[in-house]
Amino acid sequence: MESNFISEKATIGKNVTIGKFCIIEDNVVIGDNTVIKNYVELRSGTVIGNNCYIDSRVSSSGDCVVKNNVTIRYDSILARGLYIDDNVYISPKVMTNNLNTDKQQIGGAHISKNVFIGTNCILHHGITIGKNSVIGALSFANKDIPENEVWFGNPASFKKKVL
Repeated sequence: MESNFISEKATIGKNVTIGKFCIIEDNVVIGDNTVIKNYVELRSGTVIGNNCYIDSRVSSSGDCVVKNNVTIRYDSILARGLYIDDNVYISPKVMTNNLNTDKQQIGGAHISKNVFIGTNCILHHGITIGKNSVIGALSFANKDIPENEVWFGNPASFKKKVL
């Protein structure tokens, strides 16, 4: 049996595809021509732009923004306060955080335009990733990453400039 929960207070754009077993709460906005795959949870206050692809088992804890032409691959976690700008690619199993060690909400990461984030990355709360940057797979980004740079490792460190 196929079952979704889509709140009547959610705003769904034109030509949106929503898979099976999704939860879309109050005050969620999904832009035009966006694909939402199976088992996706979008909590209250999540905004998804136009022409996005949200893969299976992506979860948002709410109050986050995903702009246009963004791909978020399976099993990724979008923490409260996360901001993702246009043309970003997030590989599978990327986790963001919005709490400090005292469990206080600091806010999620800010991911600028044209960023690529590799598989199994962790993005620390409150950091900014500059436009056109790359974070390699299995990296822990715990500080701001400037524009046009490639970083990877645990913790992530600068490797080279993007040409």
